[in-house]
Amino acid sequence: MAINETDTIAKIRRHILPLLMLCYFAAYLDRVNLSFAALSMNEELSFSPAVFGAGAGIFFLGYVLFEVPSNLALRRFGARRWFARIMLTWGVLSFLFAFIHTKGQFLGLRFLLGVAEAGFFPGVMLYLTHWFPSAYRARVIGAFAVAIPASAGIGAPLSGWILNLHGAGGLSGWQWLFIIEAIPSLILGFVVLRVLVDSPANATWLRDDERRWLTATLADERRAQPLPSGHAGAWQALSDPRVWLLGFIYCGIVAANYGVTFFLPQIVRAFGASFTAVGLLSALPFVAAAIGVLWWGARSDRMRERRWHLLIPGIVAVLALIVAALTDNPPLRLGALIAGGFGAFANLPVFWTIPPAMLAESEAPAGIAVVSSIGNVAGFVAPYVVGVLRQTTGNFASGMLALAAFIAVTVVMAAIMLRPGRTTGATAQGLAR
Repeated sequence: MAINETDTIAKIRRHILPLLMLCYFAAYLDRVNLSFAALSMNEELSFSPAVFGAGAGIFFLGYVLFEVPSNLALRRFGARRWFARIMLTWGVLSFLFAFIHTKGQFLGLRFLLGVAEAGFFPGVMLYLTHWFPSAYRARVIGAFAVAIPASAGIGAPLSGWILNLHGAGGLSGWQWLFIIEAIPSLILGFVVLRVLVDSPANATWLRDDERRWLTATLADERRAQPLPSGHAGAWQALSDPRVWLLGFIYCGIVAANYGVTFFLPQIVRAFGASFTAVGLLSALPFVAAAIGVLWWGARSDRMRERRWHLLIPGIVAVLALIVAALTDNPPLRLGALIAGGFGAFANLPVFWTIPPAMLAESEAPAGIAVVSSIGNVAGFVAPYVVGVLRQTTGNFASGMLALAAFIAVTVVMAAIMLRPGRTTGATAQGLAR
């Protein structure tokens, strides 16, 4: 029977993506529900904006420190067992947040949550390269990454509603928030252990001829990569300047995301909105983000272009932050934040097609994790800086301007690094796909 490439890819998508999307939906929800908890938790526990910013950001220190080891462990233990371990541990830690009382407990648990979740996103990026040829990856990564804005878009109204449970069972609304939103992660951990398939070789739902086609296609792409697979992958990735430059560029994407996300409910609350209205209005930037992730990634694949599809959303994010910082008009500020939602997320699936196109197979597990680790340093710095500037100036404008300036630098760096004259051979082919 002749292979129908489109049908085969569609079959793989159906069996792989929905579960991964649900897992990342739950992960991201547990990561950023802190932004809604802050609406009442900060006052109840006497946390200053700087303390809250440090707690939001310290998650990423744990994440960064353990990201490379986690990705290497994934190769050893397999995606099924390692992803299940990640989900179960972060679910338990998310639940425990309901019972914190001190600044030390808050910071310590946030750090441990980062350790627990370390490696999940770069692990999935690596896992997808074992299932999808490069010509399909931007739209596949976009479909997976839509779980990020979807979790925030759906989680925002849900979180606003949960906060209204304040006093039920003697618990505060923010405590109910952590308890209820930890449950999906715990359930999905057991589902992953039972359902996820480690590799195409274990996929009983693929026909033998489909499995042979997929294996041969991916092998041909690996042979076309610029570096041979016989090198010492982890150390070579760590010493590769391209990996560090990509990590710095990824810092801009992460800063655009988390620099605003953790404070978005507080910004909207300043409009005079109720908890329920804050939840609904805070969802709007993530609706724009979801559209951007799906449409922009598919457009990049369709046009076989990566560079401008990476740069344009970054430019939009910079302009949106500047407008949001310089206006006190609530509708205009919200409109700018909605545009910023598109800019902060639309280039995410495009970006993650680039490291696999540049790295040899032996480099990929460590290289992708290093890129993610470097980028996630901005996940610590951006919320902390915004929190400190909020405490110092009494507003969010200076923090948004600082974010805009930093993102602009990373956009310029991306434009230089990825300009056509600097990419040759297999790397150029990878960027063109």
